[in-house]
Amino acid sequence: MDYRVIKENDLFLMTDRDGNIPAGDVAGLGLYTRDTRFLSRMEIRINGQKPILLSSAADENYISTFRLTNPHMEENGELQLWRESVEVERTRFIYEGALYETLKLTSYYPKAVQFDFSVLLDADFADMFVVRGFQYGELGSKTGDQIGQGQRIIGYLGADGVRRETKIKWNTPESLISESGELHFDVKLNHRENAEIAFFIAPIIDGAEPKQHEAVEAMKKLRASYQDWNESSTVIQSDVPLFDKLYHRGVQDLRVLLTDLGYGAFPVAGLPWFSVPFGRDSLIAALQMLSLNPQIAKGTLLTLAAYQGQNEDEWRDEQPGKIMHEIRYGELAGTNQVPFTPYYGTIDATPLFLLLAAEYYHWTGDAAFVSTLMPHLDAALKWIQAFGDCDEDSFVEYYQKSSKGIANQGWKDSADSVVHRSGDYAEAPIALVEVQGYVYQALTRLAPIFRSLGHEEQADGMLSEAELLRERFERDFWMEDEQFYAIALDKEKKRVDSVTSNAGHILMSGIASPERAKAVAERLIAPDMFGGYGIRTMSTDASGYNPMSYHDGSIWPHDNSMCLLGLSQGGFAEEAVTVMQGLLNAAEKFEYYRLPELFCGYDDSLGAPVPYPVACSPQAWAAGTPLTFVQALLGLRPDGLSRQITIKPALLHGMNMLKVERLQIGSGTLSLRVTRGAEGPKVEILANSTGYELIS
Repeated sequence: MDYRVIKENDLFLMTDRDGNIPAGDVAGLGLYTRDTRFLSRMEIRINGQKPILLSSAADENYISTFRLTNPHMEENGELQLWRESVEVERTRFIYEGALYETLKLTSYYPKAVQFDFSVLLDADFADMFVVRGFQYGELGSKTGDQIGQGQRIIGYLGADGVRRETKIKWNTPESLISESGELHFDVKLNHRENAEIAFFIAPIIDGAEPKQHEAVEAMKKLRASYQDWNESSTVIQSDVPLFDKLYHRGVQDLRVLLTDLGYGAFPVAGLPWFSVPFGRDSLIAALQMLSLNPQIAKGTLLTLAAYQGQNEDEWRDEQPGKIMHEIRYGELAGTNQVPFTPYYGTIDATPLFLLLAAEYYHWTGDAAFVSTLMPHLDAALKWIQAFGDCDEDSFVEYYQKSSKGIANQGWKDSADSVVHRSGDYAEAPIALVEVQGYVYQALTRLAPIFRSLGHEEQADGMLSEAELLRERFERDFWMEDEQFYAIALDKEKKRVDSVTSNAGHILMSGIASPERAKAVAERLIAPDMFGGYGIRTMSTDASGYNPMSYHDGSIWPHDNSMCLLGLSQGGFAEEAVTVMQGLLNAAEKFEYYRLPELFCGYDDSLGAPVPYPVACSPQAWAAGTPLTFVQALLGLRPDGLSRQITIKPALLHGMNMLKVERLQIGSGTLSLRVTRGAEGPKVEILANSTGYELIS
């Protein structure tokens, strides 16, 4: 990564690799909360010169450490400071809504030294949409800059009437504060002596000010929260170190992406640009996390239920029962200059909401929660019938109504992502292949749960709808010449006849016939779709293929993970292992074994995956991908109604042992070990307090 980012709950800081936010930066660096930049400049100087970076670490998402030193300094032939005399160690973390930064200055010069150390800080309170260059409009202005001893407060009054402030406090007496607010410290050090300057930087919104804690105590509590997370999550161990590292990275990245808006922890989409609730992204990440910590699914469902659509509002593409796409809290949203308050332009979030509720039940057996959620599930089901399928052809379609909304409303939401073999872009209303699979899976998995809760008539209706959908889907989406499903149907109900990864998502739903499912599984790992590092979003034979594109030939880890779940559940173990091995090979080449949001779709003959220039990292559903490896390798699928767990294990090539502990299912946990045997993988149950029976 060309940047360094830390996050805790709703506050995140993104800087360059030196730990700075330089003046004039155009990369969007800054300290953000609620879609507003509360720090737009953050630089340090030694005698007015920029220090030289020695190292910066980003392996831990909640704390960053930078090590720097001074350049050689002479003036008119007189030595000011010998090169590499002073070490600067910057350590920072975020806790309870504020940034803590300590600058430790250590001298290694053999004699006493004296130098000016300066810190430049500023805030522009820019809206996230403005920072990213997407929107401009009526904005507020700064209200003042109060500078006192040990403290500075920069104020802003937004066009939305919200008062925003950045409070900056420091613990060391400054020698000078310039008119621009630049802080100067006169530092005198003997050999091996050090001095520390600590900063506390707090965003304040309408007077709500974070409490300042002792830095040591705050860091202790922050570390403890990570320890609690790890102790409450599934642990894995194998004899393939790369697999273990990738899994551990995913677990840690998902922890930093958790946010709680009052309904329980849920994953935001990713850093730096999508640190907000998303319908589709949060739901898919929570689905991936069922094998890690199913309580995250509960928090995700409750959060999205709280924002479920209530009205028909074309500006926000909202309809009753619809699950939102994205919510923003900045100045442009507050003045209704953008429709993200929240915005509902997504076709898949509502069926994914239903699907996640069903899978959560099967993993936990929590009937009481499903009963509590029932009004929201009913509203979502009614949305599918009344709004999702407006022409009553059984297919759920999208059509943008908002003037500032999103045209393509599936997960491939770029303007060129749904393209015919001819090269023409499909016109809406558009019915996406994977969405029909999500709907089918939601109906068929939820119906028996509804029946068990006393909703027999509704359950019968859901199964009838699912069967009709399956019949029409098989008739209308199958491309006989490609032996594959089309990505979509366009407004004329014509197949959008490109071969894409979208069809891989339906494998986990059961909507495809066994013969066609087999054909899809085989095509996903054919050379035109699989280049060694993962399944491409589009076949190299398609007219729209571009390995450098966002959605038309690139490789998305989460996309692969959705295919993986279906490959595993459908009994296509060898194909699943091939995909996992490809992603492992890719992860080995990325910093800290972190799979990014996406990377380019070139094949592995290049020797390393080609990064996509503006991919988010960490990204929730990319971080969740290695978690689905565990589920796929175990061939694990719980059934909350029968209280049974099906296990059909497979191991990676070169893997002889996989140990999984504290897998949360039912009323307890499951621990097991899979080893390679002469006649296939052997399962050893180490502990089972789930209340579920194991079937292999």
